[in-house]
Amino acid sequence: MSNKNIKLVIITFLITTILLIGCASKSTISKDSRADGITLTDMLGRTISMDNKAKKIVAIGPGALRLYCYIDSADKVVGIEQIEKEHPTGRPYALANESLKELEVIGQGGPNNSPDAEKLLSVKPDVIFSMYAYDKATVEELQAKTGIPVVALSYGKVSTFDPAVYKSLEIIGKVMGRENRASEVINFMKNCHDDLNNRTKEIKEDEKSITYIGALSYKGSHGIESTYGGYSLFKAINAKNVVDEIGKTGSIMIDKEKLIEWNPDKIFIDYGGLNLVMDDYNKNPDFYNTLTAFKNGELYSQLPYNFYHTNIGTAMADAYYLGKVLYPNSFKDIEPEQKANEIYKFLLGKEVYKKMAEDFGEFGKISIN
Repeated sequence: MSNKNIKLVIITFLITTILLIGCASKSTISKDSRADGITLTDMLGRTISMDNKAKKIVAIGPGALRLYCYIDSADKVVGIEQIEKEHPTGRPYALANESLKELEVIGQGGPNNSPDAEKLLSVKPDVIFSMYAYDKATVEELQAKTGIPVVALSYGKVSTFDPAVYKSLEIIGKVMGRENRASEVINFMKNCHDDLNNRTKEIKEDEKSITYIGALSYKGSHGIESTYGGYSLFKAINAKNVVDEIGKTGSIMIDKEKLIEWNPDKIFIDYGGLNLVMDDYNKNPDFYNTLTAFKNGELYSQLPYNFYHTNIGTAMADAYYLGKVLYPNSFKDIEPEQKANEIYKFLLGKEVYKKMAEDFGEFGKISIN
């Protein structure tokens, strides 16, 4: 072989080797980037990049800590808001994780209080899950002040069985490296929703009891005149909500005389406003005794589920109880207390129905007088 040919072979070998090394290097860098880095889009449409999955977190704003607890361990939470310490009643995630109340305070909390950047920095979280998702500028400002990734979450419009909740749970799962758990929780909620619908969707309208829900809390406790149009739990079980004839959705304060006009077959009273209903009854028993549901003993309870946003597990348990009352044949295999504990156990790891019942009251009929 000539010297010229030998040189050509050597040059070809060197070029091939360099190219192979270059390709191998690119492949390794790409793999490491996927393994260590996280890029996601939060509920405000913001793109967030993190170097690693979070090991220490804080969750701020109404309901953020609850959604986190559905997905991962409370041991990773390094601080909580003052409102979580002051008002633990009615929050199953707090009942299931009593160690949370021992954590350092990272701000006052509440829907009208801005996050405290200095206190958040003091506990050194890897990520801040925020339900203070009013606008991108507010969240970006907090992220700039702390230098910590802030991930905006949302409960959507109806909270219970809302796609925004599913998406928020998915985001938490990705940040924490708990994608499988997030999928399990989302599927559990969707399956409950489908189960409630399948049990009731074939029931004819003329076979349904006319029903009403009163004493619902909205920015505080209210009496029997506080109700809800397009009530999500009634919709989940295809109930005939007498309020829907008004054509309004959301929280509604009705004229009590309207309740006499409607005269529903069954009335549910939220335990959050039961004392107000009882006080009003003592002042005006004739009004209540005019109602067929009161005269016939068709007055039933509901566990309150709006404490620092929607306690989704309690709302789901309520939906099964409402279904049991309105359609006993369709829910004959359901024991509401057991179903509540099944839901709490799956979402939070503990059966806390007994504690909820001690704080408010059990599922069952209510006797006002």
